[in-house]
Amino acid sequence: MPRFALKIEYDGGPFHGWQRQAQGRPSVQEAVEEALARLEPGPHRIAAAGRTDAGVHAAGQVAHCDLARDWDPFRLSQALNWHLKPLPVAVIACARVDEGFHARFSAIERRYLFRILARRAPAVLDRGRVWQVPNRLHLAPMRAAAAALVGRHDFTTFRSVMCQSASPVKTLDAIEIEEIACPGGAEFRQRFDPGGEIRGQRFVGRRRRNQHLACRPEFQRRLPTAL
Repeated sequence: MPRFALKIEYDGGPFHGWQRQAQGRPSVQEAVEEALARLEPGPHRIAAAGRTDAGVHAAGQVAHCDLARDWDPFRLSQALNWHLKPLPVAVIACARVDEGFHARFSAIERRYLFRILARRAPAVLDRGRVWQVPNRLHLAPMRAAAAALVGRHDFTTFRSVMCQSASPVKTLDAIEIEEIACPGGAEFRQRFDPGGEIRGQRFVGRRRRNQHLACRPEFQRRLPTAL
């Protein structure tokens, strides 16, 4: 069966994460699989490079699917986008790949962006896309806290009780934090590379959000001097 890689963009606000959920709760995976079923009747199961949590957005989630028909990739992406309406999910690129490609196991790295808006006035245009705090934040101690997380460590402290990873020992390649002035305050972005974010090879469940918290000043006093 022909295999296709899909690059997917979505607003995670209406969904309970990427992974298909029980009890009819909406997920991004289910939305894409249902769109595929409208093109080719029958059950479809897609695999993704990673699973985002509830409310988390994606600018380039990669997934793959196997279809009976050898679709033209452009036409496949357009057909899926038609059937995904009006959900905030879009296939922004599609490619024919060989059978050895697997969205999860062929992934080289995963990148994440976290945004903190430090100001008292409510976020309007970025509502749902930033974590807002009313107090002033300080860049230098945030960077110092982030530096302690880089490298190979046991991330048990940051691990969710629902985590399915075999081991909490993981490698975090790099974190950079940038401060950007904005009206009435400042925005802090944790990122790697231009347009990149927090980069690592494999992850522990909920670790990314908890590390994001660890870079806030009120959490820094709890970090050990060496992990």
